[in-house]
Amino acid sequence: MTSRNISRTPVIIALLTMLTLVSGCAVGPNFRRPAAPAIDGYTRSPLTTTTASPGVAGGEAQRFVAGQDIPDAWWTLFQSPALNALIERALAASPTLVAAQQTLRQGIELIAAQRGSFFPTVQGNFSPSYQRVSRTLSPPLSNPDQFTYSLYTAQITVGFTPDVFGGTRRQVEALIGQAEAQRFQREAAYVTLTSNVVGAAIQEAALRAQIAATQEIISISSASLEIVRHQFRLGAVAGLELAAQEAALAQVQQTLPGLRKQLEQNRSLLMVLTGRFPSDDSTEQFELTSLHLPTDLPVSVPSRLVQQRPDVRAAEAQMHAASAQIGVAVASRLPQLTITGAYGGMSTSFTQMFASGNPFWTVAANVAQSIFDGGTLFHRQRAAEAAFELAAAQYRSTVLTGFQNVADALYALQADGDSLNAAVAAERASRRTLDITLKQQELGAVSYLALLSARQAYQQALITRVQVQASRFADTAALFQALGGGWWNRSAAPPRTAD
Repeated sequence: MTSRNISRTPVIIALLTMLTLVSGCAVGPNFRRPAAPAIDGYTRSPLTTTTASPGVAGGEAQRFVAGQDIPDAWWTLFQSPALNALIERALAASPTLVAAQQTLRQGIELIAAQRGSFFPTVQGNFSPSYQRVSRTLSPPLSNPDQFTYSLYTAQITVGFTPDVFGGTRRQVEALIGQAEAQRFQREAAYVTLTSNVVGAAIQEAALRAQIAATQEIISISSASLEIVRHQFRLGAVAGLELAAQEAALAQVQQTLPGLRKQLEQNRSLLMVLTGRFPSDDSTEQFELTSLHLPTDLPVSVPSRLVQQRPDVRAAEAQMHAASAQIGVAVASRLPQLTITGAYGGMSTSFTQMFASGNPFWTVAANVAQSIFDGGTLFHRQRAAEAAFELAAAQYRSTVLTGFQNVADALYALQADGDSLNAAVAAERASRRTLDITLKQQELGAVSYLALLSARQAYQQALITRVQVQASRFADTAALFQALGGGWWNRSAAPPRTAD
């Protein structure tokens, strides 16, 4: 072969390789995004505007606005500067978000690493040696008396595996799907974190209101007990009535430590959510009266929910990755083509390695096809197909759960307004009953059983009103979370991993 032909050989190989890549097709199924569910609503019957409750925080009327978009910082609708500051701190310091971001970064780097398989690998090698051969053998060099010598070898090796059937492309596609899933898992972590902070803040406000209500009952019971003690000293009541009043007061006081324990545990949760230790403390404190109830509630059209929910998008991306893995398994069953080439020089003198007569080169190709493998590759393909069916089932389950979350939040909000109306009415009625009973007690006109009954009724009504009041805030936050949390409207949107 002439030197001119030798110089053309790499060019010919490169052209053949490019032709192979262009003409090759990626085996396996092409992923198609699942269609959105063809339904018109979330609930079995149309929703009405929730009722208003007079005179208490969180008693405003709420209106469902179909098709309205969700703001990215939806928690600002509660109009609480303390809540806004706490969430900003959580977003800046939460290790959960850092872990999710680094998981995504790892996925992106793995894509870039796999894309390197599209290109040839080039390796350089230099091997110097100093050796002596046995006189029994023929001298390896032209000098018959030279048995000790130095040998220098330098070469460049080029290896390339053309992606004839698209196995590498499918592997890259699978990694892109996994990275997309990790991206949406990061968004899910973002939505979950902000929702948990809002939920913990509402829980703190509810616990403080329950503690205040319990202290009010303790104050009323203490004042009532003093009256009974005075009447007992005058002989107007029996010791049994005094003991009953003391037991009732003790029972109310017994509930207070449990509420305070829950409050401290909730404060610890808030510290951890914001990336701090439970021993730290925060200046932010939450009361139900300091929170504003959002009055216009967005309700996304059902066809957009599958695009807004990050868990649904992550499940869809997992389906994409599983689909691509089928192509990887199919490609592995087909012939594998490998092209290698080497060029180098060898000499006993370092400066003469590429002198005339010392260079060498090789060009080789190899095609390998598995003939018998005990069914290994076939069953790997079957396993990949089963993994795709599994991912599809998990996707549908995630979609159903998402629609259930929205429906549950809507039903809860509709019921909360009526419940708060009833709870406020019950509280006011039981308070009037208790006030009348207390006045009659001072006059000795009622029995201690009537007083205990009135006080217990008011206590139950007061605690119930506080809990229902807090439920409206919590269920409102749950609706925003169920609809996806508005992550797609963030101004600093994270970069996509693929087009």
